[in-house]
Amino acid sequence: MGTQGIISKPLVILLQKNKIIFMKIYKINIWLSVVSFMFLSARAQTLTNLDFEQANPVIVVGSPYYPYAVTVASALPAWTVSYGISPQTQITFNSPALGSTWVTLIGTGYQGYPGIQGPIDENYSVLLQGGVTASAASISQTGLIPGSTQSLLFEAKPGPGPLDISIDGQNIPYMVVGTGANYTLYGADISTWAGDTEQLMFSALEGYGGGNNWLIDDISFSTTAVAPEPSVFALTAIGGLLFGARKWFVRCRESLEHDKTIVSPLVEQSDR
Repeated sequence: MGTQGIISKPLVILLQKNKIIFMKIYKINIWLSVVSFMFLSARAQTLTNLDFEQANPVIVVGSPYYPYAVTVASALPAWTVSYGISPQTQITFNSPALGSTWVTLIGTGYQGYPGIQGPIDENYSVLLQGGVTASAASISQTGLIPGSTQSLLFEAKPGPGPLDISIDGQNIPYMVVGTGANYTLYGADISTWAGDTEQLMFSALEGYGGGNNWLIDDISFSTTAVAPEPSVFALTAIGGLLFGARKWFVRCRESLEHDKTIVSPLVEQSDR
């Protein structure tokens, strides 16, 4: 009995130590799992505020652009703003720049800038001004592109210069796919990035005397592939073909009717 008691005591201590170690490892694993889940959840957040309607502009008192200066966080939730490579914490509300590289939130009722008669849709749109003070006026956001996405759509009043759209730093081509009463609808094939978490960026490039102004709104993802809107030339060509086909059909019909008038008397004579 004494020998067994001497042997069992170290075993009990060893088991207790192993239990403590096991519990610590177990807690660490749980903690790592929670952190990983939170990290993946943050990365998997879908791109949001694509119509800019989450805006709740907060004026920046003391700004040199007061009372038009507002925080980026309040005016463009989920988006970041940069002029060239310089991130910005403020933009202006209903106060575009005159030649500078700038981003402005345009609200309902604004009519103070040539060609900008308020937002494109609902209450807010964003004006990207490719000016002469930086390489581009950009807004960007990182989030999940839905897994079934085929195309990216957005409405815009285009400027005279280029607007770059990039995903994960790669510029993507886009085309006109439709028109509305006060906007042009553009579309781009982004099926390559469906289901990925990427950075989406819109940039109005510098130049054109500081007047490369793009008003954009209603960015969306579509499960349908983009197709270009028929051009005026194409529609004219189709109309011409249809008109030509109609004339050919009329001539054929007139020719047949003429042949009948020739054949009919001959038939009548043979009957006699």
